[in-house]
Amino acid sequence: MEDNKNKQMKILEIDPYLKPFESDINLRMESYTSCKKKLLGNRQSFGSFANGDLYYGFHLMRDGWIYREWAPGADALYLIGDFNSWNPETHPLLRQENGNWEIFLPGLQALKHMSYVKVRVVSKGVSRDRIPLYIKRTVQDPITHDFVGQIWQPDYNFKWQDSEFHVDNTKPLFIYEAHVGMAQEKEGMGTFNEFTENILPRVKAAGYNTIQLMAIMQHPYYASFGYQVSNFFAVSSWFGTPEELKALINTAHLMGISVLLDLVHSHSIKNIAEGINEFDGTDYQFFHTGIKGNHPAWGTKLFNYGKPEVLHFLLSNIKFWLEEYHFDGYRFDGVSSMLYHHQGLGVAFTDYSKYFSMDTDIEAITYLQFANDLIREVKSSAVTIAEDMSGMPGMCLPVSYGGIGFDYRLSMGVPDLWVKLLKELPDERWSMRQIWHELTSRRPQEKNIGYSESHDQALVGDKTIMFRLADKEMYFHMLKNDNNSIICRAVELHKLIRFITITLGGEGYLNFMGNEFGHPEWIDFPREGNNWSYHYARRQWSLMENKDLKFEYLSNFDKEMLILLKGYNVLSGNDLQSLWTDEEDQLLAFKKGGLIFLFNFNPTICFPQYELPTGETGEYKIIFNSDEFMFGGQSRILTDSIYHTKTLPHKGNQVGVTISTPSRTVIVLKKC
Repeated sequence: MEDNKNKQMKILEIDPYLKPFESDINLRMESYTSCKKKLLGNRQSFGSFANGDLYYGFHLMRDGWIYREWAPGADALYLIGDFNSWNPETHPLLRQENGNWEIFLPGLQALKHMSYVKVRVVSKGVSRDRIPLYIKRTVQDPITHDFVGQIWQPDYNFKWQDSEFHVDNTKPLFIYEAHVGMAQEKEGMGTFNEFTENILPRVKAAGYNTIQLMAIMQHPYYASFGYQVSNFFAVSSWFGTPEELKALINTAHLMGISVLLDLVHSHSIKNIAEGINEFDGTDYQFFHTGIKGNHPAWGTKLFNYGKPEVLHFLLSNIKFWLEEYHFDGYRFDGVSSMLYHHQGLGVAFTDYSKYFSMDTDIEAITYLQFANDLIREVKSSAVTIAEDMSGMPGMCLPVSYGGIGFDYRLSMGVPDLWVKLLKELPDERWSMRQIWHELTSRRPQEKNIGYSESHDQALVGDKTIMFRLADKEMYFHMLKNDNNSIICRAVELHKLIRFITITLGGEGYLNFMGNEFGHPEWIDFPREGNNWSYHYARRQWSLMENKDLKFEYLSNFDKEMLILLKGYNVLSGNDLQSLWTDEEDQLLAFKKGGLIFLFNFNPTICFPQYELPTGETGEYKIIFNSDEFMFGGQSRILTDSIYHTKTLPHKGNQVGVTISTPSRTVIVLKKC
């Protein structure tokens, strides 16, 4: 027992600044241990515990159908649907132990594939027609337009062909974040089938090895971007059927691409008609009661992670998506909101005490530890990523060390850095020290996913990096033979920002679809305010494919950037070394992955004989630069020269090379 405790305290060895908070970490681990024993006993595993979907919901048996619900606060339940003409009298459920209800419908044809169902829940004299909690599919009734549950029992089983595919955890993730509905160029909602046919080949050709799919869990309001989930076990019917999602994932696996699910367990839609809120007639079945159960900014419901039945529901949901749909892991949405009773709103996490105050939700931390334990047990190669803006220490350390167990956290401060610089300072005043600090500062031994811009920045009211750099000039001056100075600056900085972010910002990398080629404008989902238009809820791939436009330059750069960094395994490099930081002239040089990177952020000055320290003697050659014609550059950099090291008198007599570095370019050198 003492050995386990010492192992748990390894987090203190990794990060000595946590030593004053040892008692707080002990409290977390005591919560983990006691709650785990309460849930599982001494022998049961998380994998055998998290099987709610195998018991609850609708199940076809040898001689009929069985349907079960968990509704402890209800007085009566009645199954209704088109199978019984929506008659609330004919199919009452029987109360079982522990708040469970059950009904058996004899005959294999008692319920049919694609038939509509709901359950009438009577509680404290109030009757409501609800969608079953574990329903696998919901659709809009074509007559009433209300969402209803749909029995999904096709007469065949999907044939998976991906048994040989496994995520290689030794290789960095290059993530292509995608939204199926807006992935097509048409002015309409894209489908799973269209994504499989049109987008997966693009992802493969672009060099990304992972897709992160947004908005897969059922959500009734399309414009919510998928973050107001109503039915946790149902595939979004906006995009197609469960089998079509399986075909998408199966095809991705056959291409060597892993697929992550954007998992929303931080909150749930407050809607009663479509969601799980007040299912049994109480406000505390799944959520905290009263004000504590409401997210003050999102208008959603907050789970009570201290309730065993809620843990059972959520953990079962995690296992379900891994096993039923072969997802390769998750990005956990809204982790900061989960970690704190104040949801992280209006709090500056300026010192360690902010992570260990009374405002920290230890029950939520315990749930996240359980979730990671379960995922490792069910699928050892699975990947988990935490969206946490607070920087919680130990987020990406093993639970056995005293951590929370994620593989990666998103480097959420990096997009904020670029937005701040682009909004507040002309690039001739950018600080190289600030950029270096923001991109390289992270928790010891914790892996990050670097990214230069988030999908939120693409939403209406905000701007992507390219649109912020170029703005309206994008509409008129993106032709390759147009030398508009604003567009030239935008193309140059877009390349530099993305390249320095991917090399320094993390051990993995993420890009939102279309940003790799500087997609113009914003995302505006169809809504009443835009007359339900899909014009801005799509991706204009034709811009990238048009050989006359500069979008192709950015696409070329992104593709070659990934080839270079994968070829030299730069993101996994543990040899990061700052070689020189020049604040006045705005140059930054460093070594990583055995390569030397020289960034010249200066907007006007080219240095024909710049002294570049290399850290060791030898001969060097240029293997990559952003000034190639194919990247929209001017081809000012000679790539066939061999550079010999010598003593650099203006760099403190360090050893290095003299090299020409044009303004707003990056050069990568390799030792011969």
